[in-house]
Amino acid sequence: MKTLLFVYGTLKQGYSNHGHLADQTRVAAARTVPGYRLYDLGGYPGLVSVPTDTGGVVGEVWSVDPDALRRLDHFEGVHEGLYRRVPIRLLAPFADQPVDAYLPAKPIRGHPEVGAEWIEPRA
Repeated sequence: MKTLLFVYGTLKQGYSNHGHLADQTRVAAARTVPGYRLYDLGGYPGLVSVPTDTGGVVGEVWSVDPDALRRLDHFEGVHEGLYRRVPIRLLAPFADQPVDAYLPAKPIRGHPEVGAEWIEPRA
């Protein structure tokens, strides 16, 4: 069974860590419902619930098989408590579908807000 996964940072197509998704299926560009913002965690973003947000976050939805999901959980440090994979809500056409995303597991205090879209710095 495949999982729909919302990616918003270095896993996006054309970005530095996209290789972790290269053998999976990109479904479409997507946006979260209002209530989320991105923060710069030091070269990569973190998606954070911000109830006062009115615009949401831009990203991509991927259809991911169980093996790839296990690899991504490892890459994102789920078992070390760095990120947690949780269901989030997206706007149409994904509004009624279960979609997961990786959110930082620790507080992001002191990190700068990026806004609605992560643009990876060029090396």
